[in-house]
Amino acid sequence: MSMLYNVVLFIIVLALCYVLFSYKKIKGMKEGTQEMAEMALIIRRGANTFMKTEYKTIAIVVIAVALIFSLFVEKTSGLTLILGAIMSSSACIVGMKSATYANVRTSNKARESLSIGQTVKVALLGGSISGLSVQAFGMLGLLIILIGWGIDHSSRGSGFLLSLECNASTMRITTYSLGCSLVAMFNRVAGGNYTKAADISSDILAKLRHDLPEDDSRVPNVIADFIGDNVNDIAGNCSDLLESFVATTAAGILIASTVYAGGGFTDSAYSSAMMYPILLAGGGLLSCLIALIIVNIIKMGDDPSKELDKATYISAGLTLVLGLLSCYMLFSKVELSSSFVLGWASPWACAVLGIISGVAIGMITEYYTSTDFKPTQNLALMATEGEAFVITKGDAIGSRSCLYPVLLIALSLFVSGKLCGTYGIALASLGMLSFVGTTVSIDAFGPIADNAGGLAESCHLPHKVREITDKLDAVGNTTAAIGKGFAIGSAAFATVSLIVAYVGSYSVGEPVLNFASFVVVAGGILGGALVEYFSAVLTDNTIDSAKKMADDGDKLLSIPGVLEGSVKPDYDKMIKTATEEALRKMLFPSVLALVIPVVGGLLFGVEFIGGLLVGATIVAIPRAIFMGNSGGAFDNAKKFIEQERLEGHSKGSAAHKAAVTGDTVGDTRKDVVGVALDIFIKSMSTVANTLGGVIRTFTIIK
Repeated sequence: MSMLYNVVLFIIVLALCYVLFSYKKIKGMKEGTQEMAEMALIIRRGANTFMKTEYKTIAIVVIAVALIFSLFVEKTSGLTLILGAIMSSSACIVGMKSATYANVRTSNKARESLSIGQTVKVALLGGSISGLSVQAFGMLGLLIILIGWGIDHSSRGSGFLLSLECNASTMRITTYSLGCSLVAMFNRVAGGNYTKAADISSDILAKLRHDLPEDDSRVPNVIADFIGDNVNDIAGNCSDLLESFVATTAAGILIASTVYAGGGFTDSAYSSAMMYPILLAGGGLLSCLIALIIVNIIKMGDDPSKELDKATYISAGLTLVLGLLSCYMLFSKVELSSSFVLGWASPWACAVLGIISGVAIGMITEYYTSTDFKPTQNLALMATEGEAFVITKGDAIGSRSCLYPVLLIALSLFVSGKLCGTYGIALASLGMLSFVGTTVSIDAFGPIADNAGGLAESCHLPHKVREITDKLDAVGNTTAAIGKGFAIGSAAFATVSLIVAYVGSYSVGEPVLNFASFVVVAGGILGGALVEYFSAVLTDNTIDSAKKMADDGDKLLSIPGVLEGSVKPDYDKMIKTATEEALRKMLFPSVLALVIPVVGGLLFGVEFIGGLLVGATIVAIPRAIFMGNSGGAFDNAKKFIEQERLEGHSKGSAAHKAAVTGDTVGDTRKDVVGVALDIFIKSMSTVANTLGGVIRTFTIIK
């Protein structure tokens, strides 16, 4: 066991060494003109300031929650919670800093080379720092816990002040996941508000009120929008996927322990079942590292989508091979129960289902959001009829796009459960996230390309440069939409795994949640309503902030010389406004996911919380897919017109303005609500797992 841990640790170190190498390589590239360097510095400083201010609040919350756990639940659980927050924060900070260096260098590479292939390489290299950091840091923290304390299904723990019934090993793993979840929730809520308030307000000012080009440097909100791409689409996404990755790996370990406690595993099978999630994740990280190195070395063509797909297929294929070898090594010579329908290959088959589902959900998302396919093209055509037609058609696209991803998730969960019991469900979840390093790398490509295009526009680079960055930006919009679809799909798998682990923690034998019970149904109804309430809070917060920023931006534009271009607007004032608004409004929605399971559980018991988790998940998953895909379609329909692919219509036309309205609606959907919903349900499930023992012991209304 210890030897296998060392192998995985070696892979993590290799990945982090490549991250360091890539970071230095990016920083060593030229920034371009003096104006480009100045703009990039403003973006970098603004992003750093936001993160520093945000993390002061996060640190206070994390330390307070850690103290509660150590004092009242389990002594070491506070440390593991802090460890989870540190690992998640490390991935976020490394990813964001690399992106703020890669954006201007991507723009300059387009300026110097006028080559799409060479420009793609720079953006993807910057993105790979985020992707590999997510998987490496997530695994590193988990491995520290496993090596330091190990796993003992019979261990007992207590707090410094109280002695509650809990499993110390389980508590360390769940609190580690909870630490990651806390950072993810704050990052997504605050980052989403920041970036979309800035984006919406800059669109209103530039395209609707003053008829200025997109990303025009005269509009002070534009720079805040550039910063927002980094604090939300990079840092927020890093913490989101890291939390999903850690949660599914942890769920695999917890469910294996639950199955063993119920007599479903022999001692040798239990040892293998505990180790397989770690080896699968380690093999996935190695596969991502190899794939990203290969793509970085080979010559790229002029089709960015094709080049990015190579990285996905290589990493997924290698993960399948390494996962099979690991499965054979661990399970082929141990006694297995009848629940392993395919014998030693059962765990691997479940992981394959997850991998296939992840790739397929990405392809479905691309179909509904890319400018290369009919849904988005038809939406752009509908813009010629006005705003109402755009919104209605976009809603229909979003609703239609929900069915197939949900069907895939349901089938994968059903088949994996049949093949390998509840343990198989956890492995299907982990399979989907086993090559998350590549997924996040490609997703991070999007905001880096978007920033590069914005810099090309605001720094008045030649039109040919903007053509290259526009093409990358359009592909980046699609990769970002695919990333959001992947994040939502993985959240569904992760949440189901966590729910199974939660129900298993208090069930005798097979995990059972009785849906004929009025207590469970009551929890389910409330869970669905809470998803809608959470969505409304985030939307209101973002729109309120956007209105304030648009009005403040108008005042800055009215200063003599700003609109004429002879005087630069006060970027720092707008950046300060965006930061203050985002941080002021992040606490309430972020804390909701922590408080609801605790209060509901203490009042009504474990079954009520089980129903609440299921109800919230059933409502949140299609809702999040709808938000992400309708928002992506709105965004790319606007891009379709701006690329002059709709005959007779271009920038500034009535159709373009109608599409801009659609994009404004879609911004809040895809980058605020949709991406936060998956963390909302994962966080509630993680809290429920962490405090399951406490809720069982203390229930007011029985």
